[in-house]
Amino acid sequence: MLSRLENRPDFRADTSTLLRIASLGTAKNQATCTETPVSEDPKIDQIFPLDATVGSSQLMPETDRGDATPLFEELRSSVLACTKCPHLVAFRHSVVFGTGDPSAELMFVGEAPGADEDLQGEPFVGRAGELLTKIIETMGYRRSQVYIANVLKCRPDMPQGSSGNRQPTRTEMETCLPYLRKQIELIQPKVMVALGATAMRGLFGKEEPMNQMRGRWHFFDSIPVMATFHPSYLLRNQALSVKRKVWEDMLQVLERLEHSISEKQKNYFLAR
Repeated sequence: MLSRLENRPDFRADTSTLLRIASLGTAKNQATCTETPVSEDPKIDQIFPLDATVGSSQLMPETDRGDATPLFEELRSSVLACTKCPHLVAFRHSVVFGTGDPSAELMFVGEAPGADEDLQGEPFVGRAGELLTKIIETMGYRRSQVYIANVLKCRPDMPQGSSGNRQPTRTEMETCLPYLRKQIELIQPKVMVALGATAMRGLFGKEEPMNQMRGRWHFFDSIPVMATFHPSYLLRNQALSVKRKVWEDMLQVLERLEHSISEKQKNYFLAR
């Protein structure tokens, strides 16, 4: 059964947190934001002009947290051999288990592999993945220091001759959710980020619009989860206001993890 949101007093960000996040902006942030002109194939730096270096001194230090446990590798083997969804087995090139530190404090969860991920066997390796990596690095992490996974481990099948990707069905996500739940249990992240409405639907069974779910805390088996827009949405919608919303969500994540936030990090995507 899908987990449900817990009825907790801190279901939304507490008042002090909201005030701190609000203070990160200025009156300029209330200005009307307009769409950024979109080129046919804009570079990620044009879409999300963040300083991914953040200054080497601000990157989280490398830690020797050990290799994946035998239980984690056992789970990986089970997932890679999964044949629970015959239609996905027939369509997939590879099973996309996940990538990153198996003892990470921060975990990102997407919806399902796309064409690039299916071919390479790793989540978020296309343009959306390039953007996610830049966001992670601007938060002060290396991609290898967090864990990235999807609700669905196989690319959803498409009609022959068609292109693009489709969203996973509820049945597909319910079938695959036990694998993700076990990953989370073994990783034990302090905070999770759900990337997009489909990821939230897979984790919680929620059908609410993303605008209503983002920016506040949800709880998956007691682990705080911040919902935010999927990176692919940022590739399509380049409004400054949307970028700022995503970045404010990440600032809340850093606060929850009790990491320091530089002035430069605080001021990204404020209206000028």
